[in-house]
Amino acid sequence: MTGKEEHIKTKVEILKSELKELIGFFEQELDYNKMIYQYWSAKDILGHITFWHESFARNISDLGKSIKPNPLKGKLSEVNKLSVESTKNNSIENLIKRLKDAQNTIEEFIFMDRINLIPYKKGSRDYSRTEHLEVVSNHIHKHLKDIYNKYGTT
Repeated sequence: MTGKEEHIKTKVEILKSELKELIGFFEQELDYNKMIYQYWSAKDILGHITFWHESFARNISDLGKSIKPNPLKGKLSEVNKLSVESTKNNSIENLIKRLKDAQNTIEEFIFMDRINLIPYKKGSRDYSRTEHLEVVSNHIHKHLKDIYNKYGTT
């Protein structure tokens, strides 16, 4: 394994760890309607993260299959609103399954050398594989921290 591949592998492991913690939280059978932010409950945050993880998975899968990716478009605030609205009627179990499926897709394609830059959103810059993994891990970590602040350490 090259140094670059080792670096990516390390970033994948960090992401997997964040996802494991997130999923573990949502498998405790708590009341996930508790508000974390002004307009978002814990369940809304799970839907938001799932939505973005599926976007990452779609984009990297398209690149891996030599298909032109079609990243999300719109203002970040609009896309984030859509991320919650479009997942609101999904069960926790369904969102976790979708999140795991997206992660499996990401892991399937993340080591492909021919994938250099992965689109994030139209109008935003593209990210290298390691940058994208870092952004996603940090995003999940931030939301987990906010969740734990509201629920206490569970």
